[in-house]
Amino acid sequence: MIYFDHAASSFPKPKAVADAMYEAVTQYAANPGRGGHVLAERARLAVDEARTKLATFFGAPHPKHVWFYQNATMALNQALFGFRFAEGDHVVTTAFEHNSVLRPLERLKRDKGIDVTYVKPNDEGEITAQALIEACTAKTKMFAISHASNVTGAFVQMNQLASFAKENQIAVLLDASQTAGTLPIDLENDGIDLLAFAGHKSLLGPQGTGVLISREDYDLLPLVEGGTGSYSELPHQPHIWPDRYEAGTLNTPGIAGLAAGIEAIIEKGVTSIYEHEQALLTLFIEETEQISGLKHYGPMDLSKRVAVASFSLEGIGSHELAIILDEHYQIAVRAGLHCAPQTHQVLETSDSGLVRVSFGPYNTKEEVETLIRALKEIQQAFG
Repeated sequence: MIYFDHAASSFPKPKAVADAMYEAVTQYAANPGRGGHVLAERARLAVDEARTKLATFFGAPHPKHVWFYQNATMALNQALFGFRFAEGDHVVTTAFEHNSVLRPLERLKRDKGIDVTYVKPNDEGEITAQALIEACTAKTKMFAISHASNVTGAFVQMNQLASFAKENQIAVLLDASQTAGTLPIDLENDGIDLLAFAGHKSLLGPQGTGVLISREDYDLLPLVEGGTGSYSELPHQPHIWPDRYEAGTLNTPGIAGLAAGIEAIIEKGVTSIYEHEQALLTLFIEETEQISGLKHYGPMDLSKRVAVASFSLEGIGSHELAIILDEHYQIAVRAGLHCAPQTHQVLETSDSGLVRVSFGPYNTKEEVETLIRALKEIQQAFG
């Protein structure tokens, strides 16, 4: 099987990820922070090590600013539902948002009475910092932005927003699920206040891992309350970090695997990974542009997108094309709306959806060439 669905979840994982998870399950499968014995302490140290690696990798002020969740969706829910919005507050977001941002914002519109502006891409398929700034009002309290679209790969230049957001006391929430591990991200340099991402995509960790990093104390309300292993005598959630935002038993094997994934990223180098994936994207776009009836979506300036490419092929639906690639060519892609309905509304592809290919650090030029030949054969059969 050739795997081109890294935007959904990276595969294969580095062997070190599986080894770290196996070690956690077989050698210290105790509850971190819930006991003073040797195994519980070893589990706690594994979690702390991962927290420290993430803080360093993303430029967090301290490891206690790094909080673990089941996935990026839960991390984003914590950021959005925990933020102290008042009726009439305004949020600027984009038409490229995944439902993990879109649905919580729509609920906040209903429940809190906030206003939301969805900024659309320009004719080149980009959402610029200037367009986001122009959408602000006197009541804007947050930019809630996907760093890169999971449909077109187009990414937002965050550092251009930093000074404006800081000057106007606007919090910046960034969903980096498509970029963490592929693009360099630094909370301070990029002006990011709240950074959410999945551990199982470009960070090469296992599923069931998500992270929220808070640059400062924004007095978020905890999304979940319960046992923390600390201050058990209190009837309310403790205020110390990270305990305040991590009620319940953590996914120690998953977190250990994520730490190993980060090590693999560091060893390869973020820049090296980006350049490798961009080379595959360039090859794919340039070769498939020659296929009659195949239409690409997203910026054609490939320096402004990550290695995600969505397309349609005249005469065949996106789901049918994905099934043919899977069953006849053993190539895994993603078809449909990609949990990003407004993106497809803007692209005018809501009825049929698109086929998406997304490349990872272990894909090869030969695999991409196999996909290109497959698409040419399919076009000839259906053209």
